[in-house]
Amino acid sequence: MNIKQVKAFLAVAQSMSFASAATQLHLSQPALSLSIKSLEENLGGKLLTRTTRHIALTPEGEALMPIARRLLAQWENAEDEMKQRFALQLGKIAIASMPSFAASLLPKAIRNYHESYPNIQVAIDDVLSDIVVEMVRNNQVELGISFEPANLLDLSFYPLYDDRFIAILPKDHPLEEQETIPWRALLKYDFITLQRPSSVRALIESSLHDAGIELAVAFDAHQLATVGRMVSEGMGVAVVPSICRQQAIEQGALIRPVIQPEIHCRVGVICQPRSNLSIAAAAMLDVLINTYS
Repeated sequence: MNIKQVKAFLAVAQSMSFASAATQLHLSQPALSLSIKSLEENLGGKLLTRTTRHIALTPEGEALMPIARRLLAQWENAEDEMKQRFALQLGKIAIASMPSFAASLLPKAIRNYHESYPNIQVAIDDVLSDIVVEMVRNNQVELGISFEPANLLDLSFYPLYDDRFIAILPKDHPLEEQETIPWRALLKYDFITLQRPSSVRALIESSLHDAGIELAVAFDAHQLATVGRMVSEGMGVAVVPSICRQQAIEQGALIRPVIQPEIHCRVGVICQPRSNLSIAAAAMLDVLINTYS
């Protein structure tokens, strides 16, 4: 039983006329008769009795009427919903974002998206950057915003901007008068960073290793916000992505460029290949790129 057969049956049953039903469905009478016959053969018995002057429903035809109405209503609702989704008038997308981006930059893109597509719901998970990749790979979210991962495998990465790492110091620190701070000078003080495994920590360690500098860690924490709070409490110094600048300032820390070496990392959108994205997620990807690139 297919939807064309259901429509044909309902048209005949409601009008009790093959001629009227054929006109309504824009079919020839032979084509309509064939559709009804195929439906009856598929179901295993007669739904209509027809003479040259009269059409009537069999008991089985009467039983099919409410079922057919429900099927047709569900089909039309499904068709309407899908048309709305493809027209970006209905839908929902989920985004995973590292907390520093979610709290500082993401709201601007969400506002821009909402202005263009007000009927699309947007759910945001703010999680650690390393978890963002896992959520995208496991199809828990369609889009993720994070630092560029070392290994994308089957995922795609769309860069938004280049983030330069910065040093954060507690107030009244001996290095606060310096406009820029070399790593060797910074590491004379207790250093605070993220726990392993962390892409931020891995990037710091590899950059310092390449520069011939040994990294000694006094304290490590699970989130960048905690690192910033520990610095502001005077427990040590840290180097974090510049995306954390505003948060660090609000926590009372001082901000300085760190050099020798400078560390850069691209921030971007991680997702499945674009052809696998929903229409709503593909539109959000375009908004993110246009907002920050």
